[in-house]
Order: sequence, then structure tokens, then C-alpha cells
Amino acid sequence: MAASKGRGRQAGGAREQRAGGAASTGGGGNTANGADKLKVNIPSDYNAGFNVQQQILDAAARHGFNEHCVYAIKMAVEEALVNAIKHGNGGDPTKRVKIEAAISTNLAEISIEDEGPGFDRSVVPDPLADENLEKPSGRGILLIESYMSQVIWDHGGRRVRMIKHGDDKGPGCTAG
Repeated sequence: MAASKGRGRQAGGAREQRAGGAASTGGGGNTANGADKLKVNIPSDYNAGFNVQQQILDAAARHGFNEHCVYAIKMAVEEALVNAIKHGNGGDPTKRVKIEAAISTNLAEISIEDEGPGFDRSVVPDPLADENLEKPSGRGILLIESYMSQVIWDHGGRRVRMIKHGDDKGPGCTAG
């Protein structure tokens, strides 16, 4: 398991939301901390991913994340979903993407897992290396790791766990 940046903590109980057309997994209910919890299993379809992404962003805004933090979460979730659908599942509509999120005041935890072969994060080329600067792709992981407070690649590279703290002073949560 590879981790980058920051430190994580667990969000408590949650309220579960169902993504349109997606199979819901797991349960949940209102808790004292008022977190929103989302567990969905979608096909390898960008529109389905966009719908779930929007639910995550709406929850982040409801829980007080500022517009810059919401944008950071948007970029990371979008990149992770595209990677899961395009690279992990190879665009195969029979393969699924599992998305879990727990959003509470000043803490967003999002997990995206595909059914692909996985990858070794340590051998992914550095997109900032001179030989990669003009390549048209390969920056998604860099964006995810830059915008989130903590990123953990596990399950053989099939799952990315992303954590964003609302008080993060890193890229994405401060104006200008």
C-alpha cells in the first residue's frame, strides 16, 4: 500500500445516498456527526460516474467545504473515475466501479475501486520529467495527489482512497 501526503482519520456514521440508477451497497443512517455516506456500484460509464461525482460535490458543499476545496475534490474524483473506467476497467461496460464516500464537516473520504488488473504506483512515470512534459496524458495521478490531503493506493492498485481536510492549506482549498 502506497500513501502520499498528509494524515487521515476515520469519519463516523453516516446518511446513505443512492446514485441514480446505481446499485446501492451497505447501509447507514443519521448519526450524531451528521455525515453523508455514499456507497454505489456503477457500470464503467462516464455519465454514471458524473452523477456520483455530483452527489459527492453537493455533500461537500453542504458540509461547509469552500468553493476551492469543492473544486479540488471535483478534480481528484473526476481523475480517479476516468482512471478506473478507462485504464482499470478498459472501458468494459460489463465491469463495475465501486465508489464509497463519507463527507462530514471539514473531512471528505472517497474510495474508488475498479475491477481491472491494478498497477504499481511506484513505476508510473513522473509526468514532470523532461521526457514526459509534452505527452498528452499521464497527469491524472499527479492531480489526485496534489489536490487531496492524503491518497492511498491499495488492493493492488485497483483502489484509490482519497482524503481531503477542509482546513487543508495545500493546493485547492485556499483562494489565490
